[in-house]
Amino acid sequence: MSWFAARTFNVPAIDVGGTLRSRSPLAVGFGCASFAGTRLWRSSRSNVPFACMSVSAEARLKEAVKTDKAPAALGPYSQAIKANNMLFVSGVLGLIPETGKFVSDGVEDQTEQVLKNMGEILKAGGASYSSVVKTTIMLADLNDFKKVNEIYAKYFASPAPARSTYQVAALPLNAKIEIECIAAL
Repeated sequence: MSWFAARTFNVPAIDVGGTLRSRSPLAVGFGCASFAGTRLWRSSRSNVPFACMSVSAEARLKEAVKTDKAPAALGPYSQAIKANNMLFVSGVLGLIPETGKFVSDGVEDQTEQVLKNMGEILKAGGASYSSVVKTTIMLADLNDFKKVNEIYAKYFASPAPARSTYQVAALPLNAKIEIECIAAL
């Protein structure tokens, strides 16, 4: 029996070929099958292996992470959200937590402060730099890429997280850099 994902169907119970039952949404089609939420069980023995299957819980438990050791959120969002053994850190600026002002106008100083602030948020969420799996860097000027890389490399040991970097039209408070990340807990 092979399972493949393409579309999600909400059904109360599924008995596919007498081998698998689920009381959660089922994805069927071409790719991999994905069952979110409840349990999977076999209703009878089958010698045919699953081609690909993923079981995960829904993001039912979501917890806001907040620390005074990093700048407060500038709008209606959390510094970070903890859900499903992952920590999602919102974009961080190079602000000094106590004053809410930039450490300086230079991209090097702002990058250093961004990463320090991020470290405090990671710690408050039960993570560290080594548990970061993905970062996204937004730069006001892509010409600062090399300067940022030199500082960034000091915080993330090998293997470094997956990363995307973009030049953006503008950042909050006219920042030079903003970084967000995802960490595995």
